[in-house]
Amino acid sequence: MSATDFAAGESLFPGQPLIHFGREICGDLEAGLRREWLVTNGIGGYASASLSGINTRSYHGLLVASLTPPVDRTVLVGGLVEWITYDGARYPLCAHEFTSGAIDPQGYKHLQSFTLEGALPVWVFAFGDALLERRVWMAYGSNTTYVSYRMVRGSQPAALEITPLVTYHSFHALASGQGWAIGAEPADQGVVIHAFQGAVPFRLFLDSGHFAPGGAWWWNFRYRQETARGLRDEGDLYAPGVFSTPVRSDRAATLTLTTEMGAVDDGAVALEKARARQAQLLQIAGLEGAHPLGRQLALAADQFIVERAQPSQEAEKRQLGGDRTVIAGYHWFNDWGRDTMIALRGLTLTTNRPGDAENILRTFGRYVHEGLLPNNFPDQSGAVPGYNTADATLWYFVALYEYERLTRDERLIDELLPTLRDIVEWHIRGTRYHIGADPNDGLLRAGEPGVQLTWMDAKVGDYVVTPRIGKPVEINALWYNALQSLASFLSARGDDSARQYTRYAERVRASFRARFTRPDHAGLADVVDGPSGDDLTLRPNQIFAVSLPFPLIEGPDAAAVVDIVGRRLLTTYGLRSLDPAHPDYRGIYGGDQYQRDTAYHQGPVWTWLLGTYAEARYRVDGDARAALALLFPVMDHLRDAGLGSISEILDGDAPHYPRGCVAQAWGVAEILRVWRYLEELLSQQASDQAREQASAGTLR
Repeated sequence: MSATDFAAGESLFPGQPLIHFGREICGDLEAGLRREWLVTNGIGGYASASLSGINTRSYHGLLVASLTPPVDRTVLVGGLVEWITYDGARYPLCAHEFTSGAIDPQGYKHLQSFTLEGALPVWVFAFGDALLERRVWMAYGSNTTYVSYRMVRGSQPAALEITPLVTYHSFHALASGQGWAIGAEPADQGVVIHAFQGAVPFRLFLDSGHFAPGGAWWWNFRYRQETARGLRDEGDLYAPGVFSTPVRSDRAATLTLTTEMGAVDDGAVALEKARARQAQLLQIAGLEGAHPLGRQLALAADQFIVERAQPSQEAEKRQLGGDRTVIAGYHWFNDWGRDTMIALRGLTLTTNRPGDAENILRTFGRYVHEGLLPNNFPDQSGAVPGYNTADATLWYFVALYEYERLTRDERLIDELLPTLRDIVEWHIRGTRYHIGADPNDGLLRAGEPGVQLTWMDAKVGDYVVTPRIGKPVEINALWYNALQSLASFLSARGDDSARQYTRYAERVRASFRARFTRPDHAGLADVVDGPSGDDLTLRPNQIFAVSLPFPLIEGPDAAAVVDIVGRRLLTTYGLRSLDPAHPDYRGIYGGDQYQRDTAYHQGPVWTWLLGTYAEARYRVDGDARAALALLFPVMDHLRDAGLGSISEILDGDAPHYPRGCVAQAWGVAEILRVWRYLEELLSQQASDQAREQASAGTLR
């Protein structure tokens, strides 16, 4: 589908959009500040802020460029100061918060509505009889942001003034303007910014009107989310001048912010492409007429799939080479092996993007070392990946198994089979961090003091909050699936060695039942054979013994696990990470980094586990409709926190306030994957029932 195939006014969501607010939210400052919009560019860059327009995080900005895709993310344009003059009066469109406590100006008071058109934000401001529409989007594959303005109605001429506020700092920290002389070079229709010697230049230009060079620092912006996180919460931004232009109804005025020094698409073409791409994503996924939840999550899923630059032959340079990876979450995560493999099925296979799945699986396969996939790729380009993970590699098998099952593409498995066999053999004989099979029972053990290896990986200095040294329950569920997957791959290729892995898997299954189940304990142990013995703490990890493609337990044992997890850990949007009755339970997530990290897996609700729970629930009772009903409340969450996406975590205590990343890959992926799986089951059941009824009518 090309840009011209999609009419400019056509909606992806006929009728009322899924994400839409009027003055009841737009005019309420606190409600607007807790909601954040996000647009992305497919290479790790993005634009984002609160609905009200105030930047509340160091991560917020209109151009957060990924200078070495998908990392080296740098805030270049922090925001805008926008004023509209209409019928002799001047109205603000923006809002900023300062360390004095002042919020000035207060443009949100004039905000009549906010809408997500697919994943693209649209604001409508009202003043007198006039309405002005503002849009923000990014060019796919480019560090380029567009901000457009168009009069929807008005009986008088309108004039717009825009003062861009620029900077140049890592998105992890704010910057002071003291002693900093930012260079601003006037250029055609705008200005080129040279933040300092050696900095990547970027330019700002308006496709109509006039730019008046200036040069002044705006001091002491406050970022209230950084205050709450116990981090530096103030920064300065530089205004290189002022754009001015009339605003009309027949043609939008578009401000372009870009690191590209060559030609870029004009605003009208760029918007057509962005809208057409959204339509194409839904078409490819087969979701054009699907439930709004599925469509919205499919568009959210696309935001996490990005390109990873590879070193070029020239030292210290990188180039995009088509390698795909997954941003774990916005705003601050980079690409992690664990998150990528967990999310891959939902992000790519559920959305009918097998090429992306194949690319990601092959890309990560190149980084396997001593039987392990990388846990994470550092934010700094050229840094060595970390391998401190016991589960990312095992999730790799789950992703590959599902890839072959759904695509019937044997080429990738043929290519990776030596690597997969090598991974399993490394695990059998032992690899880093004491990850290895216990020769006495075949179960996988992992861990050593000072290292966090499972997904419950919070660490503060040298303190590992949930070390889980020993034989964790989900690690062994994944180990069993890895063995069965390898045996399945080999058997399909007529390789007799498949039998040895099948036998090993059955040994693991028998040992698992003997060690993790207790007649006097509801559910499964969380870790066995740890330094202090067995840990029977009720956590959600046991659900994977039921939900994975090769379940370790079935029947009454599986039902007992799903039952206890549901009664004690289930909330509206996910599973708690710890039983509320446990003395270490932390029901509220917040405070400084120490407080947050020590609470991270000690009670907060994890959204990605909701899909897992719904899948396990279907496994034990066979009621797809009831399992699907567990997922539909997520529609309400899409209107909160990260708009149109799913938060990383929420408070364990009601009312379960959203916390952590506002958009998390595995939360979106797992809920989308299981939602679509259950929807298709129900559709198939309805078709089967209709055929049976038709057949019965024919027989009569």
